Amino acid sequence: MTPTHFSFTTAFILGLMGVAFHRTHLLSALLCLEGMMLSLFIALSVWSLQMGVTNFTPAPMMLLAFSACEASAGLALLVATARTHGTDRLQNLNLLQC
Repeated sequence: MTPTHFSFTTAFILGLMGVAFHRTHLLSALLCLEGMMLSLFIALSVWSLQMGVTNFTPAPMMLLAFSACEASAGLALLVATARTHGTDRLQNLNLLQC
């Protein structure tokens, strides 16, 4: 495994572990998801440059656009949660309550 592949894999796994083990605040979970998406974006960009595939070059930009949409939806949920519940702690959220 090359050092480039190792660094992208490590960044993705660290983001995944952050989502899995550090779920106290919604904002920290969103930041971990954003880190995972950015590592995937950089890995796809480097892969398309290394392989010289010209048909696959729009895919990293589409992934970045979807990541921006995901981030905006997550921040909207964070604001709505903070307004209704007063905090962004995930343990205080109840899905059965309106």
